[in-house]
Amino acid sequence: MSLRTAGRPASPVAPLAVLAGSVAALAVVATVDPEQPGHYPVCPFLSVTGWWCPGCGTLRAVHALTHGDLATAVERNVLTVLAVPVLVIAWAAWLRRTVTGRPRSRWAAPPVALWGLLATVVVFWVLRNLPAGSWLAP
Repeated sequence: MSLRTAGRPASPVAPLAVLAGSVAALAVVATVDPEQPGHYPVCPFLSVTGWWCPGCGTLRAVHALTHGDLATAVERNVLTVLAVPVLVIAWAAWLRRTVTGRPRSRWAAPPVALWGLLATVVVFWVLRNLPAGSWLAP
């Protein structure tokens, strides 16, 4: 629970710090190509099991997005591409709540949405490791 009074604007330092960190991380991923071996660690789940995890291909998808290559990004990890607008909207809502002093709702998302997200990730995870879903593999 926040110590500030409801309705009183707070400092936007936290959302702006997240923005700065995100921009810095995007700059690194944009300049250091994940397709080149040795720059980033290999997925530990993939190394141990030989199966793609839901996040496999995310660095390559983000790299492609930073270069404006949507088709390659979708090929690398479609779930990441779909998550980017949601994350941007969530960050903008956080900044707006912080600046205007509006309180956060009790739940960040309804439980059904959170369970739906979990189910989507698990189904994506399983499908990309089956022959029929090989087009989802990075």
